[in-house]
Amino acid sequence: MRMYYSRLKLASVLGVCLLGLLLCLPNGMRKPLPSIPWRQIHLGLDLRGGSYLLMQVDLQSLTHDRLQTLSENTRDALLNAHLGYQNITVDAQKGVISFMPRSASEADADVAALNALPRAVPNEFSVSRREDGSIALVLAPESIRTRAREAVTQSIEIVRRRIDGTGAVDPEITRQGDDRIVVELPGISDPDRIKALLGTTAKMSFHLVDANPLHATYPPQGVSLLQMANPAEGSPLPVFDHVDVDGSDLTNAGAVIDQQSGKWAVSFSFDSTGTHAFAAVTQANVGKRFAIVLDNKIIEAPVIMSPITGGNGQITGGFDAQKATDLALMLRAGALPAPLSVIEQRSIGPSLGADSIRAGIISLAVGFIMVVAFMVLFYGRFGWYADFALLANLVLMVAILSLFEATLTLPGMAGMLLTLGMAVDANILINERIREEIARGRTPLAAMQTGFEKATSTIIDSNATALLAHVMLFVFGTGPVRGFALTITIGIVTTLFTTLLLSRMLMARWYARTRPTSLPV
Repeated sequence: MRMYYSRLKLASVLGVCLLGLLLCLPNGMRKPLPSIPWRQIHLGLDLRGGSYLLMQVDLQSLTHDRLQTLSENTRDALLNAHLGYQNITVDAQKGVISFMPRSASEADADVAALNALPRAVPNEFSVSRREDGSIALVLAPESIRTRAREAVTQSIEIVRRRIDGTGAVDPEITRQGDDRIVVELPGISDPDRIKALLGTTAKMSFHLVDANPLHATYPPQGVSLLQMANPAEGSPLPVFDHVDVDGSDLTNAGAVIDQQSGKWAVSFSFDSTGTHAFAAVTQANVGKRFAIVLDNKIIEAPVIMSPITGGNGQITGGFDAQKATDLALMLRAGALPAPLSVIEQRSIGPSLGADSIRAGIISLAVGFIMVVAFMVLFYGRFGWYADFALLANLVLMVAILSLFEATLTLPGMAGMLLTLGMAVDANILINERIREEIARGRTPLAAMQTGFEKATSTIIDSNATALLAHVMLFVFGTGPVRGFALTITIGIVTTLFTTLLLSRMLMARWYARTRPTSLPV
């Protein structure tokens, strides 16, 4: 490596530094110019303040819903096979569906029909005959755990889509344990709307209403009495349990103004599967009531006036603008596989965030000043060059964090301070190598060139191992650990640039201009 910089190389190094400075500017401006796509660093929960929610997935409800689906599938499978049954019961605690066959001679056929049912996961359930003559479908414990893990993963994605739809900036959503989800919302001190969004399963389905007036008091098997979402709209209605159209077939939903009433409503549209099912049920049931059910409550139950074949519809349930927007958002994001309940909630006020920011800035400034003083005291002019490279290192770190709109937390600020210390180590190593070469009687130019060449391989090796370690921390870590690892990883890259290119350029330009007989180191 020669101590020579071409004009192109010189312009490239300075251009990177100037670009970094430009990217840093928005972080010091309250309202950047709207015509320029500025990007800024977002402050984390510990710096900006906000809300912390610990939510738990109701796995028992998940198992109950799956058993109800299997119970309905069991009835359909037996009827399609022309097999009878008696007294189907569901035991959600034990994960068992049991029934008595119509006759002992049909027992083997019953078992074969149930074994042919599709399984959501491999080996989800087993079917066997009991000593009392009944037949039992038993969920495997491992399949329940597998579905629970899948439900939590799915819930995290749906929670993320719902929160993103509210405009919350850089929320942190992570898994905790087997059935819990941590939601951190920087800048949101009143999370009531978020809690309402996340606490609603938003499982929508369409069912025909049982027109028999006696069933409104004594519903038979296969019919359930469901409350109206708005109790003022009437008493509970008997609704067939069979789902005629599933809300999971929705492709879009939005808040609109109803042209007839002038009130807020929610429009929706189906995919091809939903469109076909919706058209079939409305064509076959003109004049009957069709209930729109959300989380086991009836939003409305209009009469089917004519077949609806376009795959579009509208829900008018006495909404205001906020409720219509939130319902549309939940329908677009999808239904949660199981209800979520808030088991812990904490709010961090902005004063705590301001104190944390002040403490972090003070520690960063004090550490930087002490490093600058140390380098100037021990290495003179070359110490000043190292300090300039150190300042450029800090600017480039902030620039890269701004470019990716990263979230800065207290551990992240600690990582920045540690990076500055690591950058100083590299400059110290170079200067000490140059001192050694001077002591051996080399000329100033030879001492500088040899010092850089011998120190470069050591600097690259040490930073490469640190880079790999912190990349693994970022990949496998969560929360504060990832914030710390991110700033260190970026800092290592900027350290290599400023130490091996910028500080070397400053020394080379100084030597080319002055041609000294001795080095100030």
